[in-house]
Amino acid sequence: MQLFSALAPVIATVGVAAMLGWVATTWMRIRNGYPLDGQWGQALYPKRDDETIERVKLLTQENGQLRAELGSMKDRLQNVERIVTDSGHLLSQEIEQLRDRAN
Repeated sequence: MQLFSALAPVIATVGVAAMLGWVATTWMRIRNGYPLDGQWGQALYPKRDDETIERVKLLTQENGQLRAELGSMKDRLQNVERIVTDSGHLLSQEIEQLRDRAN
């Protein structure tokens, strides 16, 4: 009885660590697109019906459109940043020239 009382926290800690490891592994497999394993080790793949395939095509097209829009927004932002930073530098040069003329 004393042996069980002494080992109970260790057993509980190992059990919780094993469950957390399993959850983390499953989450990483889902996140990275790997198939999940069934109860006997067989790979579980999502169902592939016509509706799912069509949905994937639509999402792929939308993803491409959003990526193109994001690329154009990045280009526009770079232009705005260039204009803002160049204008600030030119403005400080003009102020210094005016100070030099005043002196």
